[in-house]
Amino acid sequence: MFKKVFGGILAMLFAGLMSGYVFAAPPIKIGALFSVSGPASFLGEPERNTAKMMVDEINKAGGVKGRQLELIVIDTQGDATKAVQGVNKLIKDDKVVAIMGPSITGDTMAVIPVVEKAGIPLVSCAAGVKITNPVKKWVFKTAQNDALAVPKIFDHMKKQKITKIAIVTVSDGFGSSGREQLVLHAKEFGIQIISDETYGPKDTDMTAQMTKIRGSEAQAIVCWGTNPGPAVVARNVKQLGITLPLYMSHGVSSKKFIDLAGDAAEGIILPSGRVIVANQLPKNDPQKKSLTNYVENYRKHYKVEGDHFGGHAWDAIMLIKEAIERGGDSPAAIRDQLEKTEKFAGIGGTFSFSPSDHAGLTSDAFVLVKIKQKDWTLVQ
Repeated sequence: MFKKVFGGILAMLFAGLMSGYVFAAPPIKIGALFSVSGPASFLGEPERNTAKMMVDEINKAGGVKGRQLELIVIDTQGDATKAVQGVNKLIKDDKVVAIMGPSITGDTMAVIPVVEKAGIPLVSCAAGVKITNPVKKWVFKTAQNDALAVPKIFDHMKKQKITKIAIVTVSDGFGSSGREQLVLHAKEFGIQIISDETYGPKDTDMTAQMTKIRGSEAQAIVCWGTNPGPAVVARNVKQLGITLPLYMSHGVSSKKFIDLAGDAAEGIILPSGRVIVANQLPKNDPQKKSLTNYVENYRKHYKVEGDHFGGHAWDAIMLIKEAIERGGDSPAAIRDQLEKTEKFAGIGGTFSFSPSDHAGLTSDAFVLVKIKQKDWTLVQ
């Protein structure tokens, strides 16, 4: 009798365990393409760190609709070929339902044909306006557009009565897009570009370009690029004794730039998301809560402040999470719900996507900041 009862109990336990095993919901797989190493690691590392931090928090809180998220990160190294290889692996081998990244414009443009053909939503963390203009069915982005950044700079110049400028842009996807916007918007602000210089992504000295600019009638300089090039420009400007106002793009909106430029960073002005000046924002700012929570949370995990670039990944994972909560975890449902997102107060701004707008931000996503004593201050 005892054996029968004991055997029955074992059978029930085994059946229960097997039932749990059979019916346990599989994780929802989310892919990520970040430049964790290589020249753009200052972008990809905080993005990777932020994505991991947020997925861990989401899972600890019960996941999404009772299911855990599984994050699969591939390091593109800032190489378009590796980005394409990575996106194919995520789609074909890992069977992800959505992808975050890549970190840079060139990598993003390279993977767009792949995700469009496969029908997998991509939420890019890169800034180039061409990523979402014209609109691609499966592609969204969280980084603020350079088309919004340029008017922010030019509006400040207009108030300073600056009418003649020199521009120096990096010869990659981000730099080319920025140059297009600088040229496009100059006339409407009454600004003339009298010196138009470029530099290579791996160049380590821009003295020749800065010397040309010094001999021109320029009243200010705009440098458009991502680290380390802009820091080199800043140091060369200081070394040559050039005292013109120096503006940078949002592509250097992190403490890494200040570290690289050193004393030459003092006084530089650039457009940025609010995260780097979160503590200086008024209490009624709709992003302030998300921003301060993110900065403190990132510091707790990684011993440094969360920045503008990690914020792009925060926005991407949270936008995907909310899309899944509203519509389910199929790629098509995620895409459709992303497109219906309204007034999502994230790190990069308040997002409202639509069928005609997959960038989702307005010029309000930017504030102007100035570097003073190796820190950021809000330009009023």
